[in-house]
Amino acid sequence: MSLGPKRPTFKPTPYGYTRRSRGIPRWLLLLITGVVLGAGGVLFLQRSYGPQRLTVEQSEQLRTDLNTANLENQRLSIESEKIRAQIKQALQDQQEQTTLATQARKQAADMAAGVASLIEAIPPDPRGTSPGIRGADMIARDGGVDYRILLIQDLPEGQSEAPTLRGQIRLIAQGSYPNGNAAHVELVTQPLEMGRYIVVAGRAELPNKAFRPRQVTIQVMADGSDKVIATRTFHVTAGR
Repeated sequence: MSLGPKRPTFKPTPYGYTRRSRGIPRWLLLLITGVVLGAGGVLFLQRSYGPQRLTVEQSEQLRTDLNTANLENQRLSIESEKIRAQIKQALQDQQEQTTLATQARKQAADMAAGVASLIEAIPPDPRGTSPGIRGADMIARDGGVDYRILLIQDLPEGQSEAPTLRGQIRLIAQGSYPNGNAAHVELVTQPLEMGRYIVVAGRAELPNKAFRPRQVTIQVMADGSDKVIATRTFHVTAGR
């Protein structure tokens, strides 16, 4: 009589049961492999293309260079401040000089206007020459004659300035000696260069201390010529 298909016979193990062995999961192996490859790639890229690590000497040198650069930057900042201060002071000085120059020009213009008014008030040379010998002081003292002479040129028609006149001015004294003899003595001849007006002043020593001057004749000659273009005589006063 058939009893049907046979079932496998149960065979007990020494431990009383059986267990199926398992290995490392595939997904874990893939994960570990990816981490290893990724870390290696990072290290490779860092070494090949990333910034190089500095040695101790290089770090010290870099620190020294940075300190030097900071000190130089401080020095340049200080120099820049000094230059800015100097520029500011120069601008202030320039402004002051401009103000002073403006004031000086105004004063010069006022003086010129005053001199022009004064010239108009001075009596003209009786001879009517130009330049005219408008006035003179002749003072005899200590064996010489101190003189001060004012010469003025007329202005040409329609002009505000007189042309430059070059020539000579000569002083001739008339007087006498203690014995009564009269004489003419040339005191001095000096160069002359003038514009609208000039004051000629100086001292002429007498060649003979015994000579007593009473008058002095002033002669003005043109440059390079002995022609007298202006002359006038003034009395000599005794000085103290």
